[in-house]
Amino acid sequence: MPEVDLQFPRAWVEFTDPDDADQVFRCDLTWLTSRWTCIFGNGCPGIYSDRPNDGCCTLGAHFSDKDDEKRVKKFVKQLTAEDWQNRAEGRKNGWTEHDEDGELKTRRFNGACIFHNGPDFAGGYGCALHGYALKHGLHPLETKPDVCWQLPVHRSYRDVELADGTTYCEVTITEYDRRGWGPGGHDFAWYCTGNTEAHVGADPVFVSYEPELVEMMGRAAYDELAAHCAEHLASRSRLAIHPADPEA
Repeated sequence: MPEVDLQFPRAWVEFTDPDDADQVFRCDLTWLTSRWTCIFGNGCPGIYSDRPNDGCCTLGAHFSDKDDEKRVKKFVKQLTAEDWQNRAEGRKNGWTEHDEDGELKTRRFNGACIFHNGPDFAGGYGCALHGYALKHGLHPLETKPDVCWQLPVHRSYRDVELADGTTYCEVTITEYDRRGWGPGGHDFAWYCTGNTEAHVGADPVFVSYEPELVEMMGRAAYDELAAHCAEHLASRSRLAIHPADPEA
């Protein structure tokens, strides 16, 4: 089946952050209850047809802030030649670069993120930082840039002012579809979130991505979200089914 249309009806839930009365979560139930799962190394053709082994690692990763960069740097120093195929290059010529807008990101080398290990690498195919985490009993969200472990969940912030003059911060949790990559996302040859090939997970996203969602929302907010997701699935509403899911 071809990629589903980017525009389709979704179900949303809003609730106040249990840990912050001035913050409201707006969560995409249709996405969070979908059966999406990462199929890197298991049928993923990559975002560009001429780079099928890269997955979405072709472009490199931007850092969300200085803390993100500092955290990743700590683990880069711990990578050995057995963990990281491009370690010699990274140590000699650096592993970061600035994009055309001056934003810092992981450097591209040989056509992909410098931390991307090829299929023939004895230390393991895929992200060197991801592999290091699994090897040392860590979760990959501890070692990888924020954008890498958050994908394909998209978090955004908006200040809202109501008619009575009160304000709050709205935090949206939704699908990181190809539009999330900016105008260039429309040039991808393939993208996973809207393709049936990737909607084969044993568990819905809110379950399989629990650690990531807890990190993004906090435990109390995640627990409330999980309850809303479970209730939504039980309703069997048409809006509970992502159009790329098998049930659709």
